[in-house]
Amino acid sequence: MAKIEDMKSATDDQLSTQLTELKREQFNLRFQAATNQLEKPSRVRVVRRTIAQIKTLQTERNRSAAK
Repeated sequence: MAKIEDMKSATDDQLSTQLTELKREQFNLRFQAATNQLEKPSRVRVVRRTIAQIKTLQTERNRSAAK
């Protein structure tokens, strides 16, 4: 899991790319969970939280840019 400090120093494009990759991973994890092939159930939670952190950071940047 990436640290929030690392995400804050990343550019908007890097965050968007990372968000896309995480959403793809989340999709795959959902399928693995549905077919009982999930090796690390804790990974679902980590991915979900990281997605939320990136979205929060993007929202903060958008709001500060609007001011």
